[in-house]
Amino acid sequence: MEYETVKLHIMDSVARVRMNRPERRNAFNSQMIDELIDTFKTLYDHNCRSIVLEGEGLSFSAGADLTWMREMVDASREENLEDAQQLAELLHLIYTYPKPTIAKVHGAAMGGGVGLVAACDVAVAVRGSSFAFSEVRLGLVPAVISPYVIRKIGESAARRYMLSGEKFDTQTAQQIGLTHHTAVQGDIEGVIRGFTTSFSLCGPQAIKACKGLISRVSAAEISDVRDYTAELIADLRVSKEGQEGMRGFLESQDPSWQRNM
Repeated sequence: MEYETVKLHIMDSVARVRMNRPERRNAFNSQMIDELIDTFKTLYDHNCRSIVLEGEGLSFSAGADLTWMREMVDASREENLEDAQQLAELLHLIYTYPKPTIAKVHGAAMGGGVGLVAACDVAVAVRGSSFAFSEVRLGLVPAVISPYVIRKIGESAARRYMLSGEKFDTQTAQQIGLTHHTAVQGDIEGVIRGFTTSFSLCGPQAIKACKGLISRVSAAEISDVRDYTAELIADLRVSKEGQEGMRGFLESQDPSWQRNM
């Protein structure tokens, strides 16, 4: 399917989803959010093993588009709510996606753009990139992105950077846990390739189950997930993929998902 604001390129086991509004620094509007949602849903049943989210042009994403914001100024509360729920759907879709997602950040990631970074499983940034939760300087708050950002960077860093709206650099982004790796422009693709290769060595169903495990356990008391964790590993041990993986390890034979790389 062809999109106006999103480019999709699939090579081998990696899907590249590129926001394509370079003239607006890949700022959000309703169309781009809709097309991102549709793109990710399209990839559910594709045999790609990981997804890289990136931006065309000079920036990853500048957050909300100014023209779009002007429309929201005159919109009703109901229209604003519908608009916010659209972004909430996209972020939740990425966060709960059954395949590993990698944010490749360059230039600027502002406002909702930082939310996309936080919703992805892994984030790598080109040295010199900048980040900001700029909403408070507009009299707003980073509400929709907050569940993903606060889980990623913690309450202390959220209080510092959400309340001030100040810009921070790649070193700080990595220190607070928003990103996982920083590299110079010429090395960034090698870093991405390292992550995508690692993901391809893992069982697809195990990846899906592990993402669910992390989300559930991170928000629960240990006593509340004791039975769940025991049942999960028992189910996976008798699953087709688990059986193949364990037998392959014991017999020194690569499982099918590695042979098909």
